[in-house]
Amino acid sequence: MKDEVAPPAGTPYARVVLTCGNCGRESPDGFTFCPGCAAPLDEPIAPHEVRKTVTVVFCDVTGSTAMGERLDPESVRRLMSRYFSEMRTALERHGASVEKFIGDAVMAVFGVPQIHEDDALRAVRAAADMRQALLLLNKELERDYGVTLAARIGVNTGDVVAGDPSGETLVTGDAVNVAARLEQAAEPGEVLIGPKTLRLVRDAVYAEAVEPLELKGKSEPIAAFRLVEVIAGAPGVARRLDSPMVGREWQLAQLREAFDSATADRSCRLVTVIGTPGVGKSRLAEEFVHGLHGRATVLRGRCLPYGDGITFFPVGELIKEAAGLDDFDSRRRSDARSARCWATARPRRALGWPSSSG
Repeated sequence: MKDEVAPPAGTPYARVVLTCGNCGRESPDGFTFCPGCAAPLDEPIAPHEVRKTVTVVFCDVTGSTAMGERLDPESVRRLMSRYFSEMRTALERHGASVEKFIGDAVMAVFGVPQIHEDDALRAVRAAADMRQALLLLNKELERDYGVTLAARIGVNTGDVVAGDPSGETLVTGDAVNVAARLEQAAEPGEVLIGPKTLRLVRDAVYAEAVEPLELKGKSEPIAAFRLVEVIAGAPGVARRLDSPMVGREWQLAQLREAFDSATADRSCRLVTVIGTPGVGKSRLAEEFVHGLHGRATVLRGRCLPYGDGITFFPVGELIKEAAGLDDFDSRRRSDARSARCWATARPRRALGWPSSSG
């Protein structure tokens, strides 16, 4: 019988678990192959620290002490649980890692564990959603408890060290401190964003400059901006497509040949442009469309990088553009214009579907 040796005092008891990269099933330590699919199991990689650029969101409730005096502790607990749930939902909807709840404050990071090119924009959208979610939640809280909550939010982008081996902290760095200071300087119901964040989202938001902030621990004042509105569907930084395109003659010729073939045969052609980020896929498409000179109706649909219920989002955008609809049209108007547009068979031809007469 093998003797078990207790770990030194203060050492947490840990259970090593291997996760199968093929099916995702967890297996106890000592297994060489996955018990579910028999795929080989790799040894777990020791945690390591990495330097990366992330966007940090801090959110804190104001007036919670006074609220605690008015309400029963159990009511306060239920109320704050609802608040934390709504804030977490808004953050995780945009891909945040919610690091911790500190008292009444919420801290979340965009860019950990996976970096996205639009992390700053995701963070700002999440902050706007948190503010809107709190407005809706307050109606419920006022009805049930006779109180409302007000929150301050700070958003900042910068370099941090991620991957604390102790597992206690996701990120550390000055960007985290500045985000917390921005939150503390914000007025109730206000979202303050840092200059680096604004630079990454400047074409997708309306923001107002506030007086430079004298933040504790900073040698110089920090610029800050009050978030007014996030423009739906706008990229964080608009692309410049007004300079002449260099090269890509062969790829452009392929697109034009496919278009000529489709118009001559009166049939659909599907062309997929594949390439690494930044190689020029959007620019090639814009150059092709620009060269059509009105020979075709151009409809655009986007595939969103994240979100719920987005499977048919591009198709919906195509139909909305073809019917001349916008997000504020009533349901009756949308149905009538969509039916009238669909009767013309223009969307069906654009999507390659057969006409109703055929």
